[in-house]
Amino acid sequence: MSAAAEDAVTEAPAVEAVPKRALSLGTGVSLAILAAALVAPIFVKNFVAFQMTMVMIYGLAVLALNILTGGSGQFSLGQSAFYALGAYTTAVLMENVNMNYALTLPIAGLVSFGAGFLFGRPALRLSGIYLALATFALAVAMPQFLKLHFLEHWTGGVQGLVIIKPDAPFGLPISQDKWLYYFTLAITVAIYVGSINLLRSRSGRALMSIRDNEIAASAMGVDVALYKTLAFGVSAGITGIAGGLSAIVVAFVAPDSYTINLAIALFLGMVVGGVGWLPGSFVGAAFIIFVPNIAESVSKGLSGAVFGVLLFIVIFLVPHGARQVAIVAQQLIGKLRK
Repeated sequence: MSAAAEDAVTEAPAVEAVPKRALSLGTGVSLAILAAALVAPIFVKNFVAFQMTMVMIYGLAVLALNILTGGSGQFSLGQSAFYALGAYTTAVLMENVNMNYALTLPIAGLVSFGAGFLFGRPALRLSGIYLALATFALAVAMPQFLKLHFLEHWTGGVQGLVIIKPDAPFGLPISQDKWLYYFTLAITVAIYVGSINLLRSRSGRALMSIRDNEIAASAMGVDVALYKTLAFGVSAGITGIAGGLSAIVVAFVAPDSYTINLAIALFLGMVVGGVGWLPGSFVGAAFIIFVPNIAESVSKGLSGAVFGVLLFIVIFLVPHGARQVAIVAQQLIGKLRK
């Protein structure tokens, strides 16, 4: 080897096997957002608190999809099926078994995890658009499955189930909507922190290596089949918890609430928030909740067209979603400090 080549090798910066991604916001920003979230319900009405709660719930479902797609590189259009499974698990346990609403959520997560794990095993043979089509079929089939006659005693059939919305415990002087906001906030923070730690762990690095190069990951000793199946299970489990929370907050479940439109909305939220950037999951959730309302206020008859135009503008201006906006903002702040 020549001296020039040796110098080039010596001076070349080390390349990481798995690129580090900005999975979360800085500690200061995160604490500021958490503080704002804690005091926000004091200054808003119950309906606004309900809307903010739904943003967190949808944000959890989008975050779960982000773990699957942004983490392991598997595309899914069937998250609405696991969302429905978690919602109905919570509803059935609350209404038919009279179980405490908080205790139903771990069960909803475990049931959805099991379903996602079992679905992930045969799905190992599929990838890319074929996997997306298989999960699309799952999303289409779930509402029809919930309407089956032999399940009607448990699911309520087409009519669905009405749930009694829980009151604040210990006689706390706050409304049901605001209590459920804080209840959902606590669960959201716990799952968000756990997800960040998961993707930063050895298992998370294995998932991202599979996403970047499956053959190379397998050659390095990563059990590709196991990790891809576990990614499906974890994603489904978090989505099931989100579905269970939605059943408690909305106090109603019905098959037609979990159609393919929900799955597409969750996928859209992931794209708008930024694929692989977990904080963007909640930005995407806010987009799919509030932007349709804005479009309808502009024109009720053409709300779908207005929403499409607004979505096109967002994708055109920031193709990498909210993560791109955050990077630009960080660069501007850095220049101002200099």
